[in-house]
Amino acid sequence: MADGINAPVTLTAESRPRVRGAAAGLGSTATITLERPALFDARRTGDIGLVHSWELVTAVDGPGTRLTVFMSGCPLRCQYCHNPDTIEMREGTLERVEDIIAKVMRYRRIFQASGGGLTVSGGEPLFQIAMTRRILAAAHQAGIHTAIDTSGFLGSRLTDEDLDNIDLVLLDLKSGIPETYREVTGRALQPTIDFGDRLTAMGKRIWLRYVLVPGLTDAPENLAAAANIAANWKTSIERVEVLPFHNMGEDKWHRLGMKYTLHGVRPPTPESVEAARETFRSHGLTAF
Repeated sequence: MADGINAPVTLTAESRPRVRGAAAGLGSTATITLERPALFDARRTGDIGLVHSWELVTAVDGPGTRLTVFMSGCPLRCQYCHNPDTIEMREGTLERVEDIIAKVMRYRRIFQASGGGLTVSGGEPLFQIAMTRRILAAAHQAGIHTAIDTSGFLGSRLTDEDLDNIDLVLLDLKSGIPETYREVTGRALQPTIDFGDRLTAMGKRIWLRYVLVPGLTDAPENLAAAANIAANWKTSIERVEVLPFHNMGEDKWHRLGMKYTLHGVRPPTPESVEAARETFRSHGLTAF
């Protein structure tokens, strides 16, 4: 009889990822049964990964109509995270890499017509680097535009060959001051700076994202520091997106039994969002 560690893990169609928007119907229909050691090996090699959800939308997560795959797992603990259910490797379902690639290929004509493509997001897509690497390589080789949405904290996991398979990096800059960055995320800022420097040296396209949270990331000195960092990447940054904080994920924090520290914080005013954009524009960057 199998013990608790080596007991087979069976995943049926009913346990497939939650699917949002027009991506309904993407879930696999196959059943996966593996012994736990084999499952761990499959995740290490990227044969199988934990997918949180899918989304097929226009003008989000990159240009054109995009299929976004949200991977589970993230090393950061951002206070304003609106998908805290992606942080731990607990929620989502296991998918074979070949099934994911097959789903992506179904949309090649839509991608070609709209100038869109594939975005791998999360969570943090580089947390499950083996599967993310294989998905991006297959899509890029098929002529599909590829993007990742990342904090850059795990950017060192990407080889130069991996970066050759990525057409666009959606880079999340959480703060400009290291102490504030640690307060926001629980992690250090420097790995993101190192990754941004590397992308710029390689001439990779970057869309920079900055979440404006009243009382947390909106201090003028923090914005100025973030703009100074971004100015060093000016040759690669095509746009800066200042995203106003919202608390629509608060219920998820409560459901997961996690402490939500931003209860009662209201979204920033339109004027403060525009002022933040002006800070980036003053450093020669295009901001929206």
